[in-house]
Amino acid sequence: MRKLNIKSIAYLFAAMLFVLDRVLKLALIDGYLKGPVNLLGNFFRFNFAGNPYIAFSLPLNQVLILVLDSVVVFLLIAYIVYLILAKKRQEASLLPLTFLTFGAISNVLDRYRFGYVIDYLDLKYFTVFNLADVMIVLSICYLLIILNKKK
Repeated sequence: MRKLNIKSIAYLFAAMLFVLDRVLKLALIDGYLKGPVNLLGNFFRFNFAGNPYIAFSLPLNQVLILVLDSVVVFLLIAYIVYLILAKKRQEASLLPLTFLTFGAISNVLDRYRFGYVIDYLDLKYFTVFNLADVMIVLSICYLLIILNKKK
């Protein structure tokens, strides 16, 4: 029997976060979860919010957002496939790109199905976001760290 290595576990974790994000979003839409629910007092709450805009609720035309999101997801998937097939020595970037892609796909699915992204993590003094957003932002931060180390 083959053992799971740390990379395999990390990829599995990315897939699990994607599934958890989808389940939470659909549970909110279908009414199985009702908000707001205080997680840390009123500082951090679970609360439904439909976000028709881009990151951090910055306004942009809906059609343009959908086209840009779709193109970005396609390019990310194509690049990941290229890295895997070419067996490039850029394995360090493969994991964050996978997390980034899963997060982007989840939000794009929302846009196609509902016309907006479903956000549910409400942080006082900040904004409402979702698990896919966390995956995207942390992946970009990690990729920036990798790029800076190469210089």
